[in-house]
Amino acid sequence: MNNPIFARRDGVWLNEPEQWSAQGDSLQIVTDSATDFWRETHYGFVRDSGHFLGFPTTEAFTAELRVQGDFRELYDQAGLMVRIDARRWVKAGIEFSDGRAMLGSVLTDGRSDWATAHYGHDASDFRLRATVANGVLRLQASADGKLWPLMRLASFPKANSYLVGPMACTPERAGLKVIFSAFRLTPPLGKDLHDLG
Repeated sequence: MNNPIFARRDGVWLNEPEQWSAQGDSLQIVTDSATDFWRETHYGFVRDSGHFLGFPTTEAFTAELRVQGDFRELYDQAGLMVRIDARRWVKAGIEFSDGRAMLGSVLTDGRSDWATAHYGHDASDFRLRATVANGVLRLQASADGKLWPLMRLASFPKANSYLVGPMACTPERAGLKVIFSAFRLTPPLGKDLHDLG
């Protein structure tokens, strides 16, 4: 796709932030206060107030996205979301937790889980890839857009279409500035699980 995806008119905001702008292949947002996505597990509450700009896909796809942000307060987060509805979604990216920016993902099918891992690269500039096909979700993260190690492999609810796009939340504050760019939606890559390209 040669046309900048953020210029397309089929993107739908969920909880549109007060401050955002799109130019070329870049989307810049500043998070509102007390924004989050979470369902029930451990904390018991439901939050569906995070910022998400979703673009429709077919039943199988690969999405890639570059994310730049200054994550420094508890639960500051930004990345990629794949969503069917309020009860079925995944978010993946960097989230500030335990005093550092961590690689994290939350998969929700009625209730949320949360998986985190140390990220050994520059957390202020990273890339994500999500591939959904045949009821399986594959998440990959990259520091340079060339090497794509596996982040997570999981079952994911089947649907005729999904919404996918950039996501950002700040449960404890407002004011996280995030720049999203290099967003691509393609047919699923179909690469071997251990193909890091």
